Amino acid sequence: MTGDGTRTVRAGLPEAEAYAPALPGPVFAAHYHLPGDAVGPYTYGRDGNPTWSLLERAISELESPGTDAETVVFSSGMGAISAVLLSQLRQGDAAVLPSDGYQLLPALVERLAGYGVTVRTASTGEDAQLTALDDRTKLLWLETPSNPGLDVCDIRRLAEAAHARGALVAVDNTLATPLGQRPLELGADFAVASGTKALTGHGDVLLGYVTCRDPRLAAEVRAWRKTVGAIPGPMEAWLAHRSLATLQLRVDRQAATALALAEALRDRPEITGLRHPGLPTDPAHQVAAGQMRGGRFGCVVSFTLPDKERADRFLAALRLVDDATSFGGVRSTAERRGRWGGDAVAEGFIRFSVGAEDPDDLIADVLRALDAASAAASGTAPAAAGG
Repeated sequence: MTGDGTRTVRAGLPEAEAYAPALPGPVFAAHYHLPGDAVGPYTYGRDGNPTWSLLERAISELESPGTDAETVVFSSGMGAISAVLLSQLRQGDAAVLPSDGYQLLPALVERLAGYGVTVRTASTGEDAQLTALDDRTKLLWLETPSNPGLDVCDIRRLAEAAHARGALVAVDNTLATPLGQRPLELGADFAVASGTKALTGHGDVLLGYVTCRDPRLAAEVRAWRKTVGAIPGPMEAWLAHRSLATLQLRVDRQAATALALAEALRDRPEITGLRHPGLPTDPAHQVAAGQMRGGRFGCVVSFTLPDKERADRFLAALRLVDDATSFGGVRSTAERRGRWGGDAVAEGFIRFSVGAEDPDDLIADVLRALDAASAAASGTAPAAAGG
């Protein structure tokens, strides 16, 4: 199987069995029949579950097709991120993290510092994390494209530099998805993602995962999961596996519409800082085009409106877009990211996640909402829309 569509539809399915479903239902079990010694594929519910196993195999087939990669699934993306950082770093080690990554990374940095780990940060763009590497670095953490700023770094270049210093490399692949980017093929040791986002795509599951090719690293991550109990429920794992079948359809539709939306916003006078890696004029486009696959530059568009009030009016005027956090779902969402307080963004900064709506309908709704917000700011009524 070489096509992404074929791979996503078939990923992780068991061998066909007469009168059995193609994808078996979730296995709910805290314990299993276990005669004799405590060995075997399933011994206790915190150690393993057949539903996880199928999902883990499916994700491995997507993140690293044709290899013996191993995936470990978690109860959330932060569970997966924490497992890599805390299973690999010890007192006296140093790590390099992005200064513009996911907003909970600073909380992890604080925790690592309390454990005696030195953490240096640098921004994602222009491969600035290269400057923070030294011979004490044990782990380099990359997030590309970054959330929410959508900067991109050259994974292969950074991985080679880190490996030359004896450091491991982890890449947060959440926004790109394994169809848009394969970090392990670009030299990373860990591909990490929040399955809550585009992987499952329906806004109804919390999930995370770590994929790696080195069995020793996979075993260390899996041991961390067992120790802290950050396990997914079988229902969540089954829902995630079911959702994988439409991943290529969703990712392609959302990426194409996100690019169309970004192009429609380029000439809006009230917008500054428009970002989407697919735009030829975007600062990240050249690097993104060299490592992201199939023209899939993600479903997120970010931009800044003049102030908090304008942003709030814009969000309130949208009819086809939910004012909600997260991204990657089939229903478009947008939010004023500054309301969380954890990102270095302006008060009017908007993170927009493009869903699977008809592109013309979605773009018309966004432009109409921008017009309404601008009219309210100037004290004039917007022109009535045609039929």
